[in-house]
Amino acid sequence: MKQSLQLRLGQQLTMTPQLQQAIRLLQLSSLELEAEIQEALESNPLLERADETEGEEATGPEAVAEAQENAAVEAAAEVTAEGPEIPEAGLQTDDIPSELPVDSAWEDVYDGGYAAPVAASPDDDLPSIENRRFEEEDLHDHLIWQMRLTPLTEADQAIALAIIDAIDDDGYLRASLEEIREAVGETVSLEEIETVLHLVQNFDPPGVAARDLRESLILQLRQWDPQTPWYDEAMRLLENYFDLLAGRDFNQLARRMRLSTDELTEVVRLINRLNPRPGAQISPARTEYIIPDVFVRKENGTWRVELNPEVQPRLRINSLYASMVKRANRSADNAYLQGRLQEARWLIKSLQSRNETLLKVATCIVERQQAFLEHGEEAMKALVLHDIAEAVGMHESTISRITTKKYMHTPRGIFELKYFFSSHVSTDSGGECSSTAIRALIKKMIANEDVRKPLSDSKIAALLAQQGIKVARRTVAKYRDSLGIPPSNERKRLA
Repeated sequence: MKQSLQLRLGQQLTMTPQLQQAIRLLQLSSLELEAEIQEALESNPLLERADETEGEEATGPEAVAEAQENAAVEAAAEVTAEGPEIPEAGLQTDDIPSELPVDSAWEDVYDGGYAAPVAASPDDDLPSIENRRFEEEDLHDHLIWQMRLTPLTEADQAIALAIIDAIDDDGYLRASLEEIREAVGETVSLEEIETVLHLVQNFDPPGVAARDLRESLILQLRQWDPQTPWYDEAMRLLENYFDLLAGRDFNQLARRMRLSTDELTEVVRLINRLNPRPGAQISPARTEYIIPDVFVRKENGTWRVELNPEVQPRLRINSLYASMVKRANRSADNAYLQGRLQEARWLIKSLQSRNETLLKVATCIVERQQAFLEHGEEAMKALVLHDIAEAVGMHESTISRITTKKYMHTPRGIFELKYFFSSHVSTDSGGECSSTAIRALIKKMIANEDVRKPLSDSKIAALLAQQGIKVARRTVAKYRDSLGIPPSNERKRLA
């Protein structure tokens, strides 16, 4: 083949760094956005936070124009305010020595002994004791603390540590005795491990270090007063007929234990008072707080949507550094300032675009889901990203980014913007019903069912069909699982 040169004309879409920055800011949550803003403030000297007393316009392009127009005046004012103080008349600064004599020595105050703490004044910047961070004790720390208070030999202590390390957050032992033996050493017998295990099982909380649910319930019940009503029957049920209880076969269970239905109900009620996750009370789940990005409230019969001002960053361009930029100067320092000034302008513009897009999308969602705000989940309408994209004149990918990890505060609670989007199911009348509304209907049906005869998935599908909603049994099972509701055989109760 012979080499040759060819000239072709074509068009190609490219994303500028500014556009990439604007797209990235769209999908950031409020916490991630705050971290991004803090990083920009540390790297760009021309960017600064606006004072809280200033208005919202400090983050828009108007602030940039105003800063450029009044740069000289503001720069002179800042230099005068932040400059060195002018000595008063008659004061000669050259006569002040570098070191001034003092009438006290270090040893007079700090003699190496103990000094009583001085009470902090109200003006101190120390945080209050309620705001100081502390480390919560987890289940393993709690068990190790009890182990150290127990007189054990070094070998038994090593076995106890291996057992505690194999206990999960729920309080169950997730390793076999053979695996614990391998971790400690082959010289230890299984009988010694079993003995130490029984010792650990007597630690607090009751039921800890059990190998299964049945053993945990038995350990908890053993610490109860034997004079408790139905204590013996509950212990006999757990030791001999636990499989029937797990399978909800109450008729067979009543025949085996020779109890009436009312008596069996009392026994099961006593067992239900036990904790199936004993370790959870020592290691509670950490509460995660959500800061909403949008507030929705009803005023004079109209739903109003507004952004949360607490999470919206207020930035402006530093007027002092902006006044130093000279257009005709091509020095390295001036080029650096020009580059940082352009970056600050694009960041402020991207933040303003993000706020406008978020407010526009949230307002459109509220307009479409007013029935949900008025009546609840059962009135939720089917909504997809394409519907909002057409209404606001944006691409679906932009709607997906702006609704990711953004939360809306409504009179019915705080919801992620993604929550308002759901698929639809056709109805007999030719309309549509959202999957969120169907889940709410399923949840309501199960909440009102007879606990002795729970509704099966097929029965729920039939009840929905009576309301004109065509849903298959497998769809009902999928929605039920997404709600965390067990099947009908596991929901069966005696009363």
